[in-house]
Amino acid sequence: MSLPPFTLAEIEERFDDMFVEVSEAVMQHLTQFDIQTQDALLMIIEKAASTSSGLAFQFANRLQRAIELMEIETIEMWLDQAIDVFDSKGLYGAIEKLDELESVASHAKQKLTGIAFEEVCNMLEHFVTGLNGRKLKIETDKKTYTDTENIFLPGMLNHFVEKDDNFQLYKCTVVFLWAQNWFGTWRCNFNEVFSQFKNPARAQAWFHMLEIIRLDLKIQHELPGIHRQMQRLNELAGHTKISDINISGEVGGVITRNSQSSDCLNLLAQVYHLELPPLNHYCGCLLADKVELRREIRLIKEKELFRQAIAHVLEDKKDKAASELNDEERREISAQQIPDPNMPEGFKYRLELDGEPIEPPDGVESLMSSIIQDLGEIPDDYLVAAGDGNYKATADEEKKSDDTNVWAGTYHEEGAFLHKEWDHRRQRYKKNWCALREVNITSGSTTFVKDTISKYSGIIKNLRRTFEILRGEDKMLKKQPYGDDIDIDALVEAWADSASGMEMSENIFTKMHKEERNIALIFMVDMSGSTKGWINDAERESLVLLSEALEILGDRYAIYGFTGNTRKRCEVYPVKTFDDDYNDEVKGRIANITPQDYTRLGVFIRHFNQMFETVEAKTKILITLSDGKPEDYDGYRGEYGIEDTRMALLESRQQGIHPFCITIDKEGRDYLKTMYGSASYVVIDNVKQLPLKVADIYRNITR
Repeated sequence: MSLPPFTLAEIEERFDDMFVEVSEAVMQHLTQFDIQTQDALLMIIEKAASTSSGLAFQFANRLQRAIELMEIETIEMWLDQAIDVFDSKGLYGAIEKLDELESVASHAKQKLTGIAFEEVCNMLEHFVTGLNGRKLKIETDKKTYTDTENIFLPGMLNHFVEKDDNFQLYKCTVVFLWAQNWFGTWRCNFNEVFSQFKNPARAQAWFHMLEIIRLDLKIQHELPGIHRQMQRLNELAGHTKISDINISGEVGGVITRNSQSSDCLNLLAQVYHLELPPLNHYCGCLLADKVELRREIRLIKEKELFRQAIAHVLEDKKDKAASELNDEERREISAQQIPDPNMPEGFKYRLELDGEPIEPPDGVESLMSSIIQDLGEIPDDYLVAAGDGNYKATADEEKKSDDTNVWAGTYHEEGAFLHKEWDHRRQRYKKNWCALREVNITSGSTTFVKDTISKYSGIIKNLRRTFEILRGEDKMLKKQPYGDDIDIDALVEAWADSASGMEMSENIFTKMHKEERNIALIFMVDMSGSTKGWINDAERESLVLLSEALEILGDRYAIYGFTGNTRKRCEVYPVKTFDDDYNDEVKGRIANITPQDYTRLGVFIRHFNQMFETVEAKTKILITLSDGKPEDYDGYRGEYGIEDTRMALLESRQQGIHPFCITIDKEGRDYLKTMYGSASYVVIDNVKQLPLKVADIYRNITR
């Protein structure tokens, strides 16, 4: 038996609890619905009230008309859009969005068969990450195009009756725009070429069509599954398949899978006067002006970064500063082509010094790939070492502002990293919600490190001995076709297969095998105010012991402190980067780690996830050392903070990163299992035991 609907008095009481004033007509209108509908609508208004009472008032007074036009799910979506605008533009911007009620309702009808960008953006981001080449971000825009660093897609696709077909259209569009970048569409100065024609816009449109034909052949060869989807969508839409487009007898067959974008430019004069064939849904448009601007800035930046990386290599090889190298020495590194069928040109470059291959610093492989995408080669002038070999992921000249004044002005100030944040109440991300900066930590006296080494000298000797054994340790491989001993489990399994009439497996041996360790570790250290005193000392001692042990093991590692005060001021402190040696400078930074503000964990995890993208390692580990649950000054606490952290850690795992947490919070078991999973955290009850446990924990999780 269903409950009776809420009365007018009960509805009025709900609004009083929300501290939202609305007209009696609104409340009276709600009395006509059943209790389930009433409760659903009141919960939506409560969501608005949790953001702003002013927003809730504006929303509630438009609710009567909204109910006439939309289903409850669409009403909630409409509010979510208004809240997103409120987050970035305030109440007046949110009111403008609420006033778009009629268009939102019309848009919702299309959405019954269509699919919104918000529904698929995370899947598309992971999808494009799996493709080759420069990392591309996914954004929305009224036009569909790429500027070589971003792919811009429409906010809604409803070309087809079935939702999955519209999702496949999103994927095919992403692939086609990615192909423009990967297969060298943008390697020419288009404006210079197009300006030679009477109608430059028509010349650009024809170049786009010729490129579509060329890229279709490339995709057919490289990604046949996606190409079949493209063919199917063309049939559904009634479009001509790209492979069937017939331009001219003179041009037909000239464009092949091995053609370059320059070949398409050379054909422009022959096709310029012809009628343009219609475009397919997934081909997007060509915006050369936007590409030229991005490309010009990137070429300057990446050339300097590459030259700095080469200088860094020469400094290591010749044991002297890059500023001391003469002109001949600066040119000693060469780039040799070696076959690689995975590259569009069929080759990649290997750096060599005196005819011998050299291992480039972290991130340089992806940097070389980006340069080749733009230019098709590594030019000779890129192979001249820069005068200062202090290679960093971001060129020094980009850091224009003083670290002590980086928070002047708005949080969108140039130089900040903007990261999304998961709002579990809305079940969606807040885009570019947190602003993060890397802030230098000064190096102090190394006395603390020396005292720690002296205090734990016996333990350090044992750790070094243990880690030396671990470095040379053989691992047992099971189910091998030959080996040193019988694998009993495999033998039993094979015998059971034979008894049931199946062929008996030959893989019934074990053998010992020495594997090269290829591990990269980022150690993120909580610098929140709650770590003051004993905890801070224990954290720093832990870092000393871990560093001493890792130097024996040879694993690559970085140490970053993190703290913040609201979403607008999130800070990470590079204590030791992957490129830093464990020297007195780094030891002085460890000694200078001091407690500061709050612990907004999600943004820092996402920042280190992003940092790992430039690190080439088989195993990537992110260890958090903290004293408590996620918490910040602006409401980032409780379930909200835990759920955002959990989502950030899920993103880590999707990128192949192994997260682990070490905490001294005795209540940590209550929330860490939710965030990290049952096997990816450890709670240390006694803070004094922390330095003794950290290195041992690392040994266990990397065996």
